[in-house]
Amino acid sequence: MKTITSIERWPLARPFTIARGSKSEAEVVVATISDGTLEGRGECVPYPRYGESAAQVAAAIDGFDGPFERDALLRQMPAGAARNAIDCALWDLAAKRGGCSAWQLAGIEPPANAVTTAYTLSLDSVAKMGEHAAVKRERPLLKLKLGSGDIDMDVQRLQTVRRSAPGARLIVDANEGWNGAALERFMEAAVEAQVELVEQPLPDGADAELATRNWPIPIAADESIRDGGNLEQVAERYQAINIKLDKSGGLTRSLALARQATELGLGIMVGCMVATSLAMAPALLLAGFAQVVDLDGPLLLNQDRSPGLRYSTEGLGWTAGVWGTP
Repeated sequence: MKTITSIERWPLARPFTIARGSKSEAEVVVATISDGTLEGRGECVPYPRYGESAAQVAAAIDGFDGPFERDALLRQMPAGAARNAIDCALWDLAAKRGGCSAWQLAGIEPPANAVTTAYTLSLDSVAKMGEHAAVKRERPLLKLKLGSGDIDMDVQRLQTVRRSAPGARLIVDANEGWNGAALERFMEAAVEAQVELVEQPLPDGADAELATRNWPIPIAADESIRDGGNLEQVAERYQAINIKLDKSGGLTRSLALARQATELGLGIMVGCMVATSLAMAPALLLAGFAQVVDLDGPLLLNQDRSPGLRYSTEGLGWTAGVWGTP
């Protein structure tokens, strides 16, 4: 087996800002694994929140010398972006070798023709978030990036978005940006605005108080869960988890985590980093487990790679040739 690694930069359609910072391009790492005849590809996004960089992830992929088997990979490498890229490349290669699809290999149903995906509104001023929401008001599900540190302004952002997109379903991601008092304040406005899910309101390690009461809106763990090693503790504090392949370290572990979370009665959100369709395609296989799908990465780019998945206001659809098919 031979592995080729490349670092790619994809300009964004507009600056993307969350509570931890802003960026104007998506930096992705692509692993290509060849058996001499066929190639499998996997794309990952290094996670600065966990100390990853593109150079570090690329070096980890380059340094991997096997065994080139998915189960063995889980034991050989820690969870993270590098393992994700290798794991997804192995799934892609196996599908091509077997003349079948990745979902057939996984023993799951194929992706639906039109999966509703969230569209993310980047953290911005109250007025600009309202304007962006008005432009995207036909999207069935909007995700608001909040957690600015000023809870009154975050409430105003929510209220303005709700007025600008009265027919859209809303979910919120605070990216660890609040404390308990801010969450209490926000929940009042969230109920009124009919928010369906609040994602990671408190910092990882400071979220024990979430278990002390019943919240009126489900709360999902994102930064507080990676590959699921702490899943039972998470289930005591949260009602749902956000599974991202770059956190869990690939499709193999993510499928197992989805099944484990379902057995514990946790809701599932499948999420993504800002990346191309090559990263979204394996994550789309988790949509059948999820109540919320947030795979809008390519929609935030100035241009997606070709071929790419099929995006429209009706939903997200599979396209043969992107990944995981012969």
